[in-house]
Amino acid sequence: MNDQCEVCHQHFDIEVGFYYGSGYVSYGVTVFLSVVTLIIWYFLIGFSSSDNRIFYWLIFNAVLLLALQPYIMRFARTLWLAFFVKYNPRWRTEKPIPPERLNESQKNAW
Repeated sequence: MNDQCEVCHQHFDIEVGFYYGSGYVSYGVTVFLSVVTLIIWYFLIGFSSSDNRIFYWLIFNAVLLLALQPYIMRFARTLWLAFFVKYNPRWRTEKPIPPERLNESQKNAW
């Protein structure tokens, strides 16, 4: 991940462990996608107690989530950053605030 945005120079590494919270956002997004695929599967294919359609949906959903995981991770990180860094309409003239709680010795020590 880049240290800062190439256009507006917003720092992405706000503090040590900042993006751990994006795991909760990623979890919410994957639960939402799972519910959506469950509803779509129910209306298009349906579920029955006499066959294994629920297991086919579970396999389909697992493969879909694994394939989308890199995109979900980036989307969750973007949402997490947007929760804490507000948009500045004067970003061309005003520089962003540099991070205060950054420990260079702990950078990339995960």
